[in-house]
Amino acid sequence: MSNFFDAKATKDKCVQWIREWFEKNGRDCRAVIGISGGKDSSVVAALCVEALGKDRVFGVLMPQNEQADIEDSYTLVNHLGIDYKVVNVGPAVDAVKKSIEDTEDGLELSRQAIINLPPRIRMSTLYAVSQSLNGRVANTCNMSEDWVGYSTKYGDAAGDFSPLANITVTEVKAIGKELGLPVELVDKVPSDGLCGKTDEDNLGFTYAALDNYIRNGICDDAKFKARVDELHEKNLFKMKVIPAFPND
Repeated sequence: MSNFFDAKATKDKCVQWIREWFEKNGRDCRAVIGISGGKDSSVVAALCVEALGKDRVFGVLMPQNEQADIEDSYTLVNHLGIDYKVVNVGPAVDAVKKSIEDTEDGLELSRQAIINLPPRIRMSTLYAVSQSLNGRVANTCNMSEDWVGYSTKYGDAAGDFSPLANITVTEVKAIGKELGLPVELVDKVPSDGLCGKTDEDNLGFTYAALDNYIRNGICDDAKFKARVDELHEKNLFKMKVIPAFPND
């Protein structure tokens, strides 16, 4: 990481940015946030509370049937004092999977399709709730995840506004502590909750090393550098506006 990161200054600027964004794009709207119990959704929710007030922030807890760590989500919404709903996406995920596989001649979903289906169902759920509450959906991805494509297109990578898109994992943690969030949420080992592994297990490197490379370009491991560069290049399409035929 850089020599000094001013968590308070960055937090204050982000809060002001959220206020200004809502002033232009939803003056009377609520921020609607998928609450996973991890640091990113916790920090985004806390930033929105500071920017808009707790009455304009709404959390949606979306377990897929059983969620082992759902108590962390309850800890967050109770800590912030925000309204929330619990929507079990398990039946919807199972129904879509079954409908696809039961088509004529059948279609076996790939492992990656099965992993990405729940976050896409969750995002559809968030937009349904948001539209019903005159809301705006928060994207909770951070810069480190976006850098290597560790998000699902039209799943958790979607949203109307993105407070953490230019903030790394290490910086998100510092902001979370500045916001006074419970330490067990801020320092929680990140996991996608989909395949039973941590983010770092799936990526093959630590976020600390990735953040240092992103911010400072420091990397003494050629294999690691090549891996990060490959992931970054391969996943840039997720961050771009959908290509459109110009028809000039």
